[in-house]
Amino acid sequence: MDKTLYLLRESGAMLEGHFLLSSGRHSDKYFQCARLLQYPDKAKDALEQCAQKIKTDIKNGKLKVDVVAGPAMGGIIAAYEMARQLNLPTIFTERDDEGKMTLRRFELEQGQNVLIMEDVVTTGKSYLECASALEQRGAVISALACIVDRRAQDAKDAPYPFYCAVKLKAENWDADDCELCKKGIPAVKPGSRKI
Repeated sequence: MDKTLYLLRESGAMLEGHFLLSSGRHSDKYFQCARLLQYPDKAKDALEQCAQKIKTDIKNGKLKVDVVAGPAMGGIIAAYEMARQLNLPTIFTERDDEGKMTLRRFELEQGQNVLIMEDVVTTGKSYLECASALEQRGAVISALACIVDRRAQDAKDAPYPFYCAVKLKAENWDADDCELCKKGIPAVKPGSRKI
């Protein structure tokens, strides 16, 4: 985990300020994992320990994974790197014209076991949308993984086994309760999802 945190900082992927997250919440930190993932060697190093935990659980029969899926945009490169380290195929889900997460470009066999890989998890909205799209196509969601787990301490547990490269504390608030808004600090939205 220390290696991943170092790589996030070194690559400029961990930003501090006032941010509007894809979930609609506000935060004092933003993780722009694309800045880390643009370097294949750093992506490999950042995910190595997480991939090793997953490999161990597969070997010990605790987990079955046939394919790794990432929700667009942030999960695509992370899913590719995780799949590369696990020696598995990778796919991605994406939003249709109405903004609904869907599997468009790939086929799944009924009952295939899928590991969903995200870049950052705050509320879990993207991975749940991804899971729903994959389950509608016959997939079995076996686990979730991410580079940065920034869920609140009191967040509800994920409905699947959960793996992360690093767990980091980052304040986040509902827009109406945002401490930074109350101070008059303008928020910026660096993410890709329209909210």
